[in-house]
Amino acid sequence: MTSPQQSQSRVSTKLSNSIYNILSALGKNADFLYSTVDRYIEDAQNDGKDNLAEIWREIKQDKEKHLTKLRDCLEKEAKEENLST
Repeated sequence: MTSPQQSQSRVSTKLSNSIYNILSALGKNADFLYSTVDRYIEDAQNDGKDNLAEIWREIKQDKEKHLTKLRDCLEKEAKEENLST
């Protein structure tokens, strides 16, 4: 038998599809930003492809902006979910 407290914790830890999607995208973008893109930039530079390195830098900046937007959305969604429970 579950206590009301246990039942409440199950309800509050369930993720909506939207929050799950945000978290998933955050993880993928963070992985790209913090473990992949710098290697791509370095490889392009080592191959003498300065234009390609610049494109990777631009993509990195775009992903950083997207990561910030997603983080802001996650904060907003979490606050809204807390208000509705």
